Amino acid sequence: MLLNEFFNYGDKNELTQDRRYESSRDTSVLKLSDTRKIRLTLRQINQLRMQSEAHEAEEQSELGFVQQMYATPAEAAPAQ
Repeated sequence: MLLNEFFNYGDKNELTQDRRYESSRDTSVLKLSDTRKIRLTLRQINQLRMQSEAHEAEEQSELGFVQQMYATPAEAAPAQ
């Protein structure tokens, strides 16, 4: 588990809200006696899609950072 799953900071070093999780909607506590299969509603499917898109956008931004970090350095011009 990554630490940035708990804390997200924006460009100006401000704490931002994670678009992948809504705590107000997390009320589904399952018990051992719950044996019925849970059916997904359209709202839940849409929320999963939005979470997936946010995860893909986060991976793209991290990929750009990693490519910049591990890129081969450009050769300096020879001094005359």
